Amino acid sequence: MKKKEKKGQGKKNIGKKPIENHKTTNSTGKSEKKVKKKIKLKLLPIMIVIIALIILVLLGKYISLIPIKNIYLVGNQVLSDQQLIELAGIEDYPSFLLTSSKKMKKGIEKNPLIADVKIQKGFFGKVTITVKEHEILFRKQDNGKLVLDDQTEVDDEDSAYSVSLLLNYVPSNKYDAFVSGMNKLKASVRTQISEITYDPNEQDKDRFLLYMTDGNYVYLTLTKFTQLNYYEDVLEKIGGQKGILYLDSGNHFQIME
Repeated sequence: MKKKEKKGQGKKNIGKKPIENHKTTNSTGKSEKKVKKKIKLKLLPIMIVIIALIILVLLGKYISLIPIKNIYLVGNQVLSDQQLIELAGIEDYPSFLLTSSKKMKKGIEKNPLIADVKIQKGFFGKVTITVKEHEILFRKQDNGKLVLDDQTEVDDEDSAYSVSLLLNYVPSNKYDAFVSGMNKLKASVRTQISEITYDPNEQDKDRFLLYMTDGNYVYLTLTKFTQLNYYEDVLEKIGGQKGILYLDSGNHFQIME
């Protein structure tokens, strides 16, 4: 005899498998959280870099706005402090960072009285300008130009410099030696010369006559220009008397009556 099964009992488990929905959901949730954390970790260094760049830009802009605060000038005797500052283009105390040493040097070198210039930048907006100037030897009466130690002739429309005046023409074969002789004179002696005349005679074609600011006269030949550096010693010996000092053919002083 076959055993009878209860109605519907055989169909209960046919074709059906257990569904594990709760396990799949938990697994997917953990994966999404890991992805989000990875994205956040990748963005963090980018944000740091961007913030750092912004700080650097702002800092750079602030530094570029810091002006030149102190200007030190060394070596200028002919040009005034204000003239040098204006030539350098820093009279308005512009940006210390954006004003280059090269630009300042180029501006100063435009003046023919400048022989050499050095620019140094220091801390706290400090700028030091050191110059070497050409010496002004005399002024030519025929064209009003200043003659420098390298024989360069410079316009002086305002007659701003008080120097001796060359009254007449000096032949080209004497001119170089004359300029060389003036170069050998001390600056303190040159300032005591008021006027110069080329005054040759039959015995001496190299003779010059110098009119001194104290009222004395000096006859001088090209080979004896350096003797004029002792002019102040001569003045002490003559005791303030006025006359003519002969340094051409001899060394004597003639008192004027």
